[in-house]
Amino acid sequence: MESVRNNHPRRTSVDLVFNHLYQEINSLNLRPGTKLSEADVAAQFEISRQPVRDAFSRLENLDLLLIQPQKATEVRKFSTRAITKSRFVRASVESEVLRRAAALCDEEGAASLDKCVKRQRRIVDDEDFEAFSGEDYDFHKTLCDIAGVGFAFEVISGEKAKLDRLCVLSHSGGGRLSQLLDDHETIAKCVKNGKPDQAVEAGMLHLSRLDATINKILEDHPDYFER
Repeated sequence: MESVRNNHPRRTSVDLVFNHLYQEINSLNLRPGTKLSEADVAAQFEISRQPVRDAFSRLENLDLLLIQPQKATEVRKFSTRAITKSRFVRASVESEVLRRAAALCDEEGAASLDKCVKRQRRIVDDEDFEAFSGEDYDFHKTLCDIAGVGFAFEVISGEKAKLDRLCVLSHSGGGRLSQLLDDHETIAKCVKNGKPDQAVEAGMLHLSRLDATINKILEDHPDYFER
């Protein structure tokens, strides 16, 4: 097995394993249900098993791995209950963030939103999902900062990370990034114009974009979901 260890003096072995597996899982290079071995991963990185065990634990906390005693660790399958819970939590927090942002947005906040949207617009033409995903996080963080509740982004980003694999599948058909950019532009406009109700409405529509994807995955890949 080829080693993926490289020179990152500021990163621990745990970080290296975690970051690598996180990307592999969220990009769906490792599909739901894929078995993982501590020993194999340790050999791949040329390290002991303890850092791998710690990385596995961090991934389990993000609902990305399922670790069971006396059984093989596997990439966690999707759970309809977990998806519903995550989306409920995020929608509840983000609704309040949008209301506050619309009430508090000043010229500096408006300029920050414009910069976010401008960067996204450049990315959409290339259909670069990975780059857009990073900008998507930054957009929602900017909204939290404008609202004066930067701590809320910890909740939003945590729940968002749990569903990133679904987002990858939602963009696989192409053209979806333009729709999300339109959503962001509408949200930004409502916030800048001080319209909280419209901002929340646009935000909830934005979050609902996954509905069709979830139904499609359930139909085409029922084996991706926990029974």
